[in-house]
Amino acid sequence: MTAPVFVVDHFGTDGAGRYVLDGPEGRHAVSVKRLRAGEGVVLTDGAGRWAEGEVAGTEGKDRLVVALGDVVEEPAESPRLTVVQALPKGDRGELAVETMTEVGVDAIVPWSAARCITQWKGERGLKSLAKWRATAREAGKQSRRVRFPEVAEVATTKQVVPLLAGAAFAAVLHESGTEPLATAELPVSGDIVLVVGPEGGISPEELELFAQAGARPYRLGRSVLRTSTAGTAAAAVLLARTGRWS
Repeated sequence: MTAPVFVVDHFGTDGAGRYVLDGPEGRHAVSVKRLRAGEGVVLTDGAGRWAEGEVAGTEGKDRLVVALGDVVEEPAESPRLTVVQALPKGDRGELAVETMTEVGVDAIVPWSAARCITQWKGERGLKSLAKWRATAREAGKQSRRVRFPEVAEVATTKQVVPLLAGAAFAAVLHESGTEPLATAELPVSGDIVLVVGPEGGISPEELELFAQAGARPYRLGRSVLRTSTAGTAAAAVLLARTGRWS
């Protein structure tokens, strides 16, 4: 099994090359994971910088002492995959973020679509965004990623349009699509942006705006997936076809 991943703010060590993992991450490593001397770990800032280490010991219940190796940087993936995810009901948003993180999505944009039942406003919106970001962080750790997905601020339809216009390839998952996503011509670099609509569907006005920005409708298959699973399924198709899953 690969070494567990822990998130750090810096990689500073003492003169002996030892790093002390403390705080919530240290407590999780010592009291939950119960890591012992000689076991391997990976420390990352979640933005691509990471280092392998070996547990040298523990101090109390929340301090893990690590003999840290060299810090390296993992290059950003190419093409970069962004999913514009309409806001689902309940906790299905966190499910979408979790599984998209696991498959390798690079960025997630919460989208307040016209037909979303859920709307992020005020304090509730801030809490929901924080949950999505925390979910991406934890799923990134669990899936052994060292570059976690960026979860953007919630976007309106008008704010999504320039994102699509600037993409090397932009697609809208929609039953009106005549071309399957599995056969679409994809770029070898740049940004791929995928739009996933809400349970109530994407409105005709939104489809028209997206089409004007260069985002055509595509279909996955004969069945209609829920908004919380469609992005993950489509991302898997794209990642396999771009060679990132080779």
